[in-house]
Amino acid sequence: MSGAVKIERSTIEDYYALPEGTSAELIHGIIYDMSPAPMTVHQRLITKLLYSVESFIRSNSGKCEVFAAPFDVKLSEDTVVQPDISVICDRSKITERGCDGAPDLVIEIVSNNAAHDYIRKLNIYHEYGVREYWIVDPKRETVSVYIFDEDFAVMQYSFSDSVPVGIYDGELTINVSELLEQ
Repeated sequence: MSGAVKIERSTIEDYYALPEGTSAELIHGIIYDMSPAPMTVHQRLITKLLYSVESFIRSNSGKCEVFAAPFDVKLSEDTVVQPDISVICDRSKITERGCDGAPDLVIEIVSNNAAHDYIRKLNIYHEYGVREYWIVDPKRETVSVYIFDEDFAVMQYSFSDSVPVGIYDGELTINVSELLEQ
């Protein structure tokens, strides 16, 4: 097998043994380095989106909790990801290490490696039962929304559209352009 590259499989113990502050994810036994740190627009979007969802939850006495990366979401013994934003409505999934199981809503902001969000993470979140997945793309100024139910719906929005949050049956809508103006 000339030219073959051997990839060492990592365990969840290897992942948890990484130095504190290491930006990485474990996907199907492979550790992916997530550095360098994202651009400012990425961080600004995380803050604004997190605040919008959190405010909605509080004003409606909701049971869900919202977390921003770095926050470990353990999907299996060989897959631990750090979504930019995780909304978890089943509080029994929340542990001292993060979340044990699929969040209800995951939002990823595209930064250094678009394929990671559009392909790898899309498949991972679908495979492990995330109900709704948003890909917010600052370069394209789009929001791709994937609803992973029996109908598997995909919607594409621009930043200027009001994007309904499916897990809240559209009671919460988010206009990314308006968030960035605040």
